[in-house]
Amino acid sequence: MADFFSDPAFWTLIVFLCPLLIKIPIAVALGGASFIIAWNWGLGFPMVSYNFFAGIAKFQLLAIPFFVLAGIIMEKAGIAERIITLIKEVVGDVTGGLAIATVAVATFWGAVSGSGPATVAAIGLILIPGMVQGGYDKPFATAVVSVSSGLAIVIPPSIAFIVYGDLAQVSVGALFAAGVIPGIFVALCIAVAVYLHSRKMGYRGEPRGGKEDLWRAFKDALWALFTPVVILGGIYGGIFTPTEAAAVAVFYGLFVGVFVYHTINFRVMYEILSSTVVGTAVVMIVVTCAGLYSWVGAAVGLIDKAAGVLLGISADPRVILLMINIILLIAGMLLDAISIFYVFLPILLPIIAHFGWNPIWFGVMMTVNLAIGQVTPPVAVNLYVGANISGLTMEQIAKPAIPLIIAAVIALAFITIFPGITTFLPTILKLG
Repeated sequence: MADFFSDPAFWTLIVFLCPLLIKIPIAVALGGASFIIAWNWGLGFPMVSYNFFAGIAKFQLLAIPFFVLAGIIMEKAGIAERIITLIKEVVGDVTGGLAIATVAVATFWGAVSGSGPATVAAIGLILIPGMVQGGYDKPFATAVVSVSSGLAIVIPPSIAFIVYGDLAQVSVGALFAAGVIPGIFVALCIAVAVYLHSRKMGYRGEPRGGKEDLWRAFKDALWALFTPVVILGGIYGGIFTPTEAAAVAVFYGLFVGVFVYHTINFRVMYEILSSTVVGTAVVMIVVTCAGLYSWVGAAVGLIDKAAGVLLGISADPRVILLMINIILLIAGMLLDAISIFYVFLPILLPIIAHFGWNPIWFGVMMTVNLAIGQVTPPVAVNLYVGANISGLTMEQIAKPAIPLIIAAVIALAFITIFPGITTFLPTILKLG
């Protein structure tokens, strides 16, 4: 027992978990634990400063501020609003049509913003009042927006995939391709749950307009609809890398906002840049502190011991995979996706190698898991944003969100059991 309490691996875990219990920010908990362990066990402060810099001085991570900037630009440009208008004209008063369309819009917007909370904020301000006006219950409308927006980290381009690709040393382009079909599959499962609830409650939208209204909405949204085509088409066509695609997305959004929709001026540009600086700083601080923690965990043997504990539970890969999914679901309830990647992935990589699992498939499965975590209490950041927009409490939103979360978990089970859902597109496109 004395040896157990003198083990630096044990204290590395305890010093990290205790601050979380008293709601200290995750970046502070990770960074503080790293400094304390490095000081007490003589790991050397020069190595701390080196790893602090090395954690973010990577070309792949350069895509993060660009995608954050691109997402905010496209929100301010009015792209989401025009897509929503088109969807309303298409679905009309079909049973559950507007709610299903909301899932589709959130899926589409996730491919633009790469952030669940940002997607909730961008489309929730428009769609929640629109659904209420169409006769939908407000808690249900908010739940649909919040849960479906969790797909933002699964549908490419995804910041989560960039981080995973960097840590696991796999192709980000392959991860982007791998995320398309699973993302759509999860969206379809959520849409089925939405339809069943809408049919039960008799939810219908407003009657659609004539052909002229539809054509007008289509023309107005045409530039917006080309957004994922430009970004993803360029990546899969080999024209530019994911990092370069992020920069292209910025300039495309600026072009559409300034010259086509005339929604971006100098005042709006200042707001865009300010929001980008704040958003990027938060992400990169978490990345840096999480990287430090991963280094300390490896240095004191925490990663090897944790991996050994998991492998010691069972020799059956199915059992281990089930355990990993349960752990990730619980972790997703408490931590953000990027922190989870940095804390858990160094432990999981030896297990992936041990069982010979496809790292691309595992990365997508892990990301879907974390997407569900974004809408699962107690943290449930997407639900909090939705609650703030709609003026409801978490309790009011949580009840209608449960069937949608269950649908997402069922989709996760299929993605886990059938890796071909994930690996099909990268194989066809011959991506590594």
